[in-house]
Amino acid sequence: MTEISDRPRSSWAAVLSVAIGTFVIVTSEFLPIGLLSHIAGAFDVPAGEAGILVTIPGMMAAIAAPVCTIAARAIDRRLLLLAFTCLVVFSNALMATASSFPIALIARAILGVSVGGFWTFAAAVGRKLVEQRHGSRATTIIMAGISIGTVVGVPIGSTLDGLFGWRLAFGSVAGLGLAVMIAQALLLPRIAIATAHTVRGLFAAATNRRLALAFIAVALAAAGHFAAYTYLEPHLVTDAGVTPSMLGWVLAVYGLAGVAGTYLGELFGRSRPQVGFFGLALVMTIAIAATAASTQNLPLEILWVALWGAAFGAVPVCIQLWTYAADPERFEASSALIVTVFQISLAAGSYLGGRVADGFGVTMAFGSGAILNLACGLIVGIALRIGSRTRAAGTRAI
Repeated sequence: MTEISDRPRSSWAAVLSVAIGTFVIVTSEFLPIGLLSHIAGAFDVPAGEAGILVTIPGMMAAIAAPVCTIAARAIDRRLLLLAFTCLVVFSNALMATASSFPIALIARAILGVSVGGFWTFAAAVGRKLVEQRHGSRATTIIMAGISIGTVVGVPIGSTLDGLFGWRLAFGSVAGLGLAVMIAQALLLPRIAIATAHTVRGLFAAATNRRLALAFIAVALAAAGHFAAYTYLEPHLVTDAGVTPSMLGWVLAVYGLAGVAGTYLGELFGRSRPQVGFFGLALVMTIAIAATAASTQNLPLEILWVALWGAAFGAVPVCIQLWTYAADPERFEASSALIVTVFQISLAAGSYLGGRVADGFGVTMAFGSGAILNLACGLIVGIALRIGSRTRAAGTRAI
């Protein structure tokens, strides 16, 4: 359980500093996607090998999240967030100045530790920075940073690369991270921990049946999303006829819709997050499939892309509200496990989409993404139905 001393009734400025921190960290994770060809050329490695720079942070984050949860024990959460923000600054600075590919890999591995640790503690800290009745709103604001970073990391990288080159792109994000770290140092109160997490507590969270359903749901939703999203850009250009000059605008629409979706996630997930997630999975199923099928009608295509962005933007918020409702006392532990599941699913979904795209075409990669989200919706829906019948039977017995 987390307790905070020396804070105002609601410190929204502190919440915002954490939210911008999540944005910087997740943006850093996706930044190289639009820079790979230039990075590969600079280090004289094949583009496929350079792609490891994209996957290694997720692999490290999946490991770091539960490890950091246990290792952190009773350390002041303010100091932890500052340390993880410092790591992202160092990682981007090291990447900007890397003289060899192995050094670049080390920089990205360090970033993965920051991604796993910061994401784990950020949502739980956000709830403690405000009054209890504003906890869901604080979570929404912080998770918005993750959603925005997920959807704008690639366009930001491409834009900065065009203006300054890939090294200064990483340097610019390092500078933003430094500014965020200073803001957090000034705004975050001391966050003392009454009870440290243990391996037993992490195992208890992992075996909680309500949380297990959340883990399955986010695994399928994230894998389905990234199986298709990884190939959204080539789909828009090759299949839908979007010109390079238009592409940035279409992706911007997706990103803005994702921002709006974070607030829809709070709306749908505040009272019954499982029902909200069920709806999001079905919307993503329809939007991904329709995006693949609407290539002859560009305005309709953009509409489906926007709906897809809004639905996925709501996923991080809704899943955090779900895990908090399922086990408030182990929220940090469940957040760590969500990070692990999400990052593994991101890599698995991208890999699946790549294999399907190589073998059957990009349209079928979108189909695989839609099928995974449909499976997510069906599993959550069946669980909700069983739970409803169980409650009804219990009521009749009384």
